Parts: sequence; structure tokens; C-alpha cells
Amino acid sequence: MRIEAVLVLSILSLASPARAAEPDTVAVRLERIADRKAVFATVESVDLALARARIGGTVASLAIDEGAHVKAGQQIAVVGDPKLQLEQAAMDQRIRSLEAQVAQARTEMERGRELRRSGTIPQARLDDLRTALEVAERQLGAMRSDRQVTVERMSEGAVLAPADGRVLEVKVTEGSVVLPGETIASIATQSFILRMQLPERHARFLKIGDTVLVGPRSLGDGAAEPGRRGTVRQVYPRIERGRVIADVSVDGLGDYFVGERVAVTVSTGERETIVLPADFVQRRFGVDMVRLKDGGEVVVQPGQVFDGRVEILSGLMPGDVVVRP
Repeated sequence: MRIEAVLVLSILSLASPARAAEPDTVAVRLERIADRKAVFATVESVDLALARARIGGTVASLAIDEGAHVKAGQQIAVVGDPKLQLEQAAMDQRIRSLEAQVAQARTEMERGRELRRSGTIPQARLDDLRTALEVAERQLGAMRSDRQVTVERMSEGAVLAPADGRVLEVKVTEGSVVLPGETIASIATQSFILRMQLPERHARFLKIGDTVLVGPRSLGDGAAEPGRRGTVRQVYPRIERGRVIADVSVDGLGDYFVGERVAVTVSTGERETIVLPADFVQRRFGVDMVRLKDGGEVVVQPGQVFDGRVEILSGLMPGDVVVRP
């Protein structure tokens, strides 16, 4: 991009030492300033977390709605499967049956020990009774483990929020049938950024760490909001449809809507122009004028205003000396 050269005004002291501290007089010289471009950026979440169902079944309850704030680990829905309750009841009955078998095997084992002491039964018979008791105990332990697996599967019916954030979309309703792994809700994490798209001709001027000016919020009382600054945190190394995408970090985006558009001003190079303290420009009769040191007045064409100074597009030349009106 060709950088257009324009005249610049900067506050200078007069050549005379006696005028060095004169605050109401400025001289004109060329100065390089950033050439800024206004674009729109959208509020985006750095990460989008998905709350998924871990088991299949029917959504028994739903505790959230779009826009709700959730904490990591918070229960947002419950998925129930009636088959798991029936399976648990059946295992409870099997466990009671195996407990009775273990009790009987233990009784026979004690009786066999007494008979072995008196020599009534051989050692082989006692070994068989001991083996039968161990088999019954192992079967009981295995059934209890199977029951614990079923209980754990039932507890997985609780759908938990994977991270802190705001709910963007709830994809199911109460009574909906879901499959394992199906998305229940999408949650935007609390880290928000501004994502902007610039024409590819500006890509070479954009780099990480650049400062951008963030305009007032489009939704709400923008006039009451002070100007803010942001920092370019990432420039994506891919141009899509003739545009380069970059992310900007800005404090205080937590209450913005995801997808909300915000005006930002970015630097797209440097140019030479004339700038003047804003109070040196006086507007009279619908035109902007400045007063020269020799007492004359000239009409000027102002441009953008930044940091208490205004750009002068025409009307002044390097070497002119102006005074505060």
C-alpha cells in the first residue's frame, strides 16, 4: 500500500529561547502518524464447550435455558434409562441369592472341620467344601461389582457443565430421547475476544501486540462508555475470501452478547499529516479556522480527532506558526 504524504503539524517552541515556554504558540512540521481504519469486530468465545449425554435415554429434567450462567461441574440435565433400574433390581435379587449360598457353604465348611477332627470324613472332602465356599464368595463379589457398574451408569445420567460460562444453545427439551454422546447444550466459556476481518491488503501491517481502539458498544448506552484499548492476540495465517482474521483481547467483554458487533479502529500503516491541538481550531460561521501568529486567520479542513489533537487536511503549510484563539 502506498503511504500518502500529507502535511503535519506538531507543537513546537519558537526558535527564540525567550519563547521556549510559550504554550499558546505552535509551529508546523511534518510528522508521521498511524493510518487507522475503522472495521467491525464480533464478540466471540475463545472456547466453545459442549455438554454431552454420557448414556442414552430420556431427558427427565432440564435445569438451564439459553443465557444462563453455569459453573464447571454443575448439573444441567438428567438423562434417565428405565432399563438400568430394572437391571439393578435384578442384580439385587441375585446378590441375595449368592449371599444365601455363601452362608450355606460357610456352615458346611464349619461342619466339615468338626467332622474332620473326629475322623469321620477324609481330607479330600474338607478340601471340596473349602473350594465350594471360595467359589460362592467369588461369585458374590463379582455380582456386587456388576451392580456397582450399573449404579455408576445410572449416575452418569447427570449431565454436567464442562466449564464455567454462558449457555448459548440448548438442543433438547424435557422428554427428548438422546443417544450416548449427543449434545445437550453448548456453553461459551467466560474468555471473550473480538474477532475482526480485514482486507488482505492490510495483512502485512497487522501483527501480534498491536494496539486497537475499541468503540462504544452498539447495544446499550454507548455514549456513557469510555473508550477502551485492546491488543491483537492472534493473527490467523490464512486468508479466507480475501480477508485476514485476527483476534483482539479486550477487558470487560463478559456482559456482551456472543456475536455482537463492535466498532474497532486498527493501524494499517503510517502516513504524514498535519495535526493540531483541538483547542487551536475554532469553528465560526460553519467553517473551521485557525489564527496565525501574524494576526491573520485561515480556513482549514479538519480530519480525524485522536488523543486531543485534530488532523489538518488542508489550509496550513510547514513553517506556519499558529496561536491559540
